[in-house]
Amino acid sequence: MRYQRCDDCETLVFHPRRHCTGCLGGHLSWHTSKGAGTIYTFSVVRQSYHPFFRSRAPYAVAWIDLDEGPRLLSNIVGADDPGTQLSIGQRVEVEWEDHEELAIPLFRPA
Repeated sequence: MRYQRCDDCETLVFHPRRHCTGCLGGHLSWHTSKGAGTIYTFSVVRQSYHPFFRSRAPYAVAWIDLDEGPRLLSNIVGADDPGTQLSIGQRVEVEWEDHEELAIPLFRPA
């Protein structure tokens, strides 16, 4: 996973932008996350009306704080009963779900 950081004021910029959100400068450099972080908050979806997700319920949707600073929304995999197996502050690590033209970052309890 890649994110930007301003070379002038060190502000972390995520999602990618052309200018820094802190100082509006244009000197941004790319950095690579190790893909580890903690659950900031989460919600368990127990019933889904969309056919793709129906067979996956229950599943957890979570805001993940990466160790490097970015916060992103993703799904948590690897928990049979996410309501009892996940907690705020729990450590997670990225697991990539490959598709034909892209890879989706999902997270698994560490």
